[in-house]
Amino acid sequence: MTTLVFGHKSPDTDSTGSALIWAWYLSEVKGTAAEARLLGEPNTEAAFVIDRWSLTKPEILSDVAEGTPVVIVDTNNPAELPEGINATDITAIIDHHKLVGGLETKGPIDITIRPVACTATIMHDLMGADVIAGMPDAMKGAMLSCILSDTLEFRSPTTTDEDRAVAEALARDLGIDIPGYAAEMFAAKSDVSEFSDAELLRMDSKEYGVGDKTFRVSVLETTSPETVLSRKADLMETMPLVAQEDGVDQVLLFIVDILNEESTMLIPNDLTKQLAEASFATACGDADTVVLPGVVSRKKQIIPNLTF
Repeated sequence: MTTLVFGHKSPDTDSTGSALIWAWYLSEVKGTAAEARLLGEPNTEAAFVIDRWSLTKPEILSDVAEGTPVVIVDTNNPAELPEGINATDITAIIDHHKLVGGLETKGPIDITIRPVACTATIMHDLMGADVIAGMPDAMKGAMLSCILSDTLEFRSPTTTDEDRAVAEALARDLGIDIPGYAAEMFAAKSDVSEFSDAELLRMDSKEYGVGDKTFRVSVLETTSPETVLSRKADLMETMPLVAQEDGVDQVLLFIVDILNEESTMLIPNDLTKQLAEASFATACGDADTVVLPGVVSRKKQIIPNLTF
């Protein structure tokens, strides 16, 4: 039976690229039939990477049959996976996020969770130098793209020396200029003109509980924050609708300015104002936005600080 490899819902570059990379590795190196899948449409940056490296876009998976062998990448959170995930045969997990709990397996499995910025960085080490040397350029390009995306071209505080070293080695091998290529990726990520307000709020989001409240924590990384902020009124009007549809108390939206290394948080109501002031030691006043200097990482700077 073919092993399906997939990451989280609202797939970004790492979730998309890592699924493709590991499916290639299982099929071409380990001799295990495997195919990548997506749990939704890839974001604009991930779509750019697929096109840039002439990769085949994985099929979108709505559900997965009981007993199907699967490898989970770039998450270990059941809330970000298909509903029937615990009825599948999970054979491995490769991730760089905190351990959430809730997944069940049919037996002992390989689990690799490491404190690096990117799942693809872990895969580079797990595969070994000989495999990487023989890897097609398309897969190397996907791996480089994953790392540059998750590290924001090494700007993110999640970046480790290992992430940087792997990315620089891949770029040398491919003859890629990192700043130039990263600029192309971020430009693609910043083009959100074709997305509805609801789609923007769900595009890169994760559910997280604070006390007795549950939030959809949404992040939009862009080199053109003014483009998103020009839609501020409509986004704030849509936030409670998305919250109601998704069964959460509130949507939190952080617009990450990649180049200036800061975030703008939308403040549509008293709940978000209270949360922002308690979490980030800031004063919102009567403003409907607040700028958070230096805050660019949801994993390391936003979610760990959320409090009332």
